[in-house]
Amino acid sequence: MRDGYMLDDPLFIAWKAGHRYDPADRRSWWRPWLQIIADTTQRGVDLRRARIVSEPVSEYIRFEYDVTFTNTAAGERVRWLPRRQATDIPLPGNDFWVIDDSIVMVHHFSGDGDFVTEEVTSDPAVAKLCTSAFEAVWERAIDHDDYRPA
Repeated sequence: MRDGYMLDDPLFIAWKAGHRYDPADRRSWWRPWLQIIADTTQRGVDLRRARIVSEPVSEYIRFEYDVTFTNTAAGERVRWLPRRQATDIPLPGNDFWVIDDSIVMVHHFSGDGDFVTEEVTSDPAVAKLCTSAFEAVWERAIDHDDYRPA
């Protein structure tokens, strides 16, 4: 839900310098995380990612948009929701992953977007909030193939 993460990420720095992945050269951008996604989706697990973004998008979000084809190539489904369309959705205060509608992995970042820590909870109230927020965002969000960053 942030407009910038880990601005010292070497991939982001390379992108800012002009490096772009070639979708046709899968070997150059395929990495272990993508293999995990591919293995998981091949087992029939539905992996979805929703990104809430301010528009016009930040430089970092443009980078994320440009590299998201790697996620979708691995089998992940990704959608984008302009922040102005999320005003009436009750959202948790942090980024999160929901696993099996019952476990929530919360990611904590510094004000500058650096990863600080994560926590895992199975608190039913937290799982319910995060699941309902995600589903509301997912319903409104635009599929990656159709979204064009403003």
